[in-house]
Amino acid sequence: MAFDIDMIKEVYARMKERVDVARKIVGKPLTLSEKILYNHLWDGNPTKTFERGKDYVDFAPDRIACQDATAQMALLQFMQAGKTKVAVPTTVHCDHLIQAKDGAAVDLKHANSVSSEVFNFLESVSNKYGIGFWKPGAGIIHQVVLENYAFPGGMMIGTDSHTVNAGGLGMVAIGVGGADAVDVMAGMAWELKFPKLIGVKLTGKLSGWTAPKDVILKVAEILTVKGGTGAIVEYFGPGATSMSCTGKGTICNMGAEIGATTSTFGYDESMERYLRATDRTDVAEAANKVKDYLTADAEVYASPEKYFDQVIEINLSELGPLLNGPFTPDLSSTVGKDIKEKAIANDWPIAVEWGLIGSCTNSSYEDLSRASSIAQQALDKGLKMKAELGINPGSEQVRYTAERDGILQVFEKLDAKIFTNACGPCIGQWARYSDPKNAPKNSIVHSFNRNFAKRADGNPNTHAFVASPEITAAIAIAGRLDFNPMTDKLINEKGEEVMFDEPTGWELPPKGFEVKENGYLAPEADGSHVQVKVAEDSERLQLLEPFKPLGNTINGAKLLIKAFGKCTTDHISMAGPWLRFRGHLDNISNNCLIGAVNAYNQKTNFVKNQLTGEYGGVPDVQRQYKAKDIKTIVVGDHNYGEGSSREHAAMEPRFLGVAAVIVKSFARIHETNLKKQGMLGLTFANEADYDLIQEDDTFNFIDLKDFAPGKQLTLEAVHADGSKDLIKLNHTYNQPQIEWYNAGSALNLIKRQNNA
Repeated sequence: MAFDIDMIKEVYARMKERVDVARKIVGKPLTLSEKILYNHLWDGNPTKTFERGKDYVDFAPDRIACQDATAQMALLQFMQAGKTKVAVPTTVHCDHLIQAKDGAAVDLKHANSVSSEVFNFLESVSNKYGIGFWKPGAGIIHQVVLENYAFPGGMMIGTDSHTVNAGGLGMVAIGVGGADAVDVMAGMAWELKFPKLIGVKLTGKLSGWTAPKDVILKVAEILTVKGGTGAIVEYFGPGATSMSCTGKGTICNMGAEIGATTSTFGYDESMERYLRATDRTDVAEAANKVKDYLTADAEVYASPEKYFDQVIEINLSELGPLLNGPFTPDLSSTVGKDIKEKAIANDWPIAVEWGLIGSCTNSSYEDLSRASSIAQQALDKGLKMKAELGINPGSEQVRYTAERDGILQVFEKLDAKIFTNACGPCIGQWARYSDPKNAPKNSIVHSFNRNFAKRADGNPNTHAFVASPEITAAIAIAGRLDFNPMTDKLINEKGEEVMFDEPTGWELPPKGFEVKENGYLAPEADGSHVQVKVAEDSERLQLLEPFKPLGNTINGAKLLIKAFGKCTTDHISMAGPWLRFRGHLDNISNNCLIGAVNAYNQKTNFVKNQLTGEYGGVPDVQRQYKAKDIKTIVVGDHNYGEGSSREHAAMEPRFLGVAAVIVKSFARIHETNLKKQGMLGLTFANEADYDLIQEDDTFNFIDLKDFAPGKQLTLEAVHADGSKDLIKLNHTYNQPQIEWYNAGSALNLIKRQNNA
């Protein structure tokens, strides 16, 4: 029996009417993405055609999912909104605050000890406001959502960029900042610029060593880390219908790495099989009644170039296994000779020290079973592991079933470390080194989604390569980055040459899924008596104070930092050890921009203090500006804020007194997060003006009083020698977003409206 089945049936009940109306208004057949979007309009039945990439549209998502690191700030904000219960089904999943070190049992016990204050807070807040709570160890948010909550044709938002994983079950699922989630929790509309559409036609069929992971690794190579920005990627074709539901989830999951709003697939038999296998026959039967509305109109897939803004075609029969990296998820190489040549040319370490399988991207039963088939061959053929191997099952249901079926025991016989059902190394929660900053140069291979510098283990010298679980297992056994399991032989303990056979596995467990304790706690029907306590002296949690409006007169602002090159949310607000402060804005602000590279000296966390002329850490310098009530700006390059949805990357600068972030271009989620916090997120009208910004500049926003949609702003940069440059700045604020700015934040506006 599915969660929230009445809500799901309601979505399907209205779908035919709304989609039929939309098709008439648009005047042509519709993609699946358009059907879902038009069925979730806040105002009900469509009344106009929305222009892709231009029109801001209000939507009514069906549900919200939050992971524990981001849920803290989201729920702290929701507590200020004046509501007694969330307006839509919402869940919290404790998966980010569990460090991987010694193995599941020890690591989970340690997490429950050191983070008990946070877990207790999240559990009590969930209980009070009608939110479903998944305890530590229950699983990784996106795998748990796929198993329990995702449904074809639905719309979900989540406070994690990999919320998009649910596209594997035909949803439009979008990662957002916590402030966006608070809007929907509070019963308000959620705003999104109507996305562009990218169609990916998959022909042929996966076989041998090639996996669904290789599809998205190839797409990342084609589109790069920003090629999907502002677009929904919709997969279709015979190659799409022939792969598993969890394989589809893997592809959608890593769509976050190309900047896509989300990715999705049309409803098909693999989704129906997965729904029935995960005890949601009621959802499958309801979906079957409207299945024509849960995929694109036939004309769309027959002539995709007429209906998508961009079309990519990939023949799965010709696709081979890939390795993407290091340091960026779109640098793609084929296994074997290609990666070897690049490694030699770029001095990447050939020896592989670790292979890591799991995370929200590849932790399904199918993933573990295919990887274990390679591990079993190593045992049968007398091979010993040359690298270390770590496994993160996606959920307690997957872990329990895999253990029942002997899959985990195969890994354990190779001395693999089975970590908790949690994110672990994928998000930097890996106690690999005692001093990661000074750790040696090395290579690792993993089935995760991100491989930015320092992402997994805090070591800037770790070269991380992304691959499928089966390739990860094979390379970990061989211990070499250039190992090609399709052609290369290994020497076993007897001195014999042996080769791997192709991996095998099960789409779904032959004996069905099983679990004894899934880790779910349902909220009380009436939580009004539940007390949520936050200690005044807590280092982990801090109640929020409303931000004061920045106003329409910003003069004499200083430059905090001009960031050089890639500046992701990991650079702006690091994860790893800082996750413990995600509920304490003051404390976590001590990591603000410490990973960004200063354009003037190529150093991190070392910027000039214009009050003293001395150099110091970014948060330290900014706190001195704040003490003097001096506003500052941050300047950045392309795709600023790429990476996770963490709104701390916007809240920290705002809290410390940064007024504006001015860049060549933004990643979508981060730009919205800046707007939500009442800041100025602006782009250079002329990208070359980035070069005009000098270290000792003072800035005046000379026409901010005329802040209006579609109207450029002008920045006066006053240089140390007295000369000036006028710099034109673009923005994407609409009128409601300008009201957020004028109110000081979107949350301030919500509170005002609730109290009206």
